[in-house]
Amino acid sequence: MENPPVIKPLRSDAVRTRKLLVKAAGEAFAELGSEVSVAQIAERAGIGKGTVFRHFATKEDLLAAIVYENMFLLVAVGKRLVQSEDPTEGLRAFMSAAIELQVKDRAFCQVAQGEARHHPEVRKGQEMLDEVTEALTDRARRRGGVRQDITGQDVMLLISGIYQTVSPVVATQPHLWRRYLHLVFDSMQACDAPELPGPPPLSKTRAASPPSQPQCT
Repeated sequence: MENPPVIKPLRSDAVRTRKLLVKAAGEAFAELGSEVSVAQIAERAGIGKGTVFRHFATKEDLLAAIVYENMFLLVAVGKRLVQSEDPTEGLRAFMSAAIELQVKDRAFCQVAQGEARHHPEVRKGQEMLDEVTEALTDRARRRGGVRQDITGQDVMLLISGIYQTVSPVVATQPHLWRRYLHLVFDSMQACDAPELPGPPPLSKTRAASPPSQPQCT
């Protein structure tokens, strides 16, 4: 039986170059969108175009790395908020952080829902986001802070919907999203409203969890 290949760790200078490249690419994508070229990224990072491809075989790999890093940071925020004393405010704070990320980073939605959405790194990031969003939503449901028929996948779609609503005017009214988050969250707390029609949306990675039973306070 053949021994598995030995994967050598990156040298310290290669690690520094990769971090510099990811940072420069993230800034370029955030400012200019996913259409930014590899040449523009290389120039911003102060490295050669060939160096970019030594670290990332394709532009899609680079895009996926940036999206995954943003997803990882958002998941970290969510994990901290899962421990918050007030589950309802924890869910609101998570939605706020997620929308603000999209407002500040033009490429995030383009890539996460676009050409790189099937990339293994992006799919892994989406799975983590699904899990932490459902955990936050479940805590708020159990405490009676939101409707009992709201699921984590509902929340994910609402986050995206709020951003899409304000995206045409985000350049001139960058904080308008807060108005619509407030409006949406108020409706999520309308616990005496009739039951929502139809089944909840399903995650691409797993079925949405059934709602908890306690009544709204």
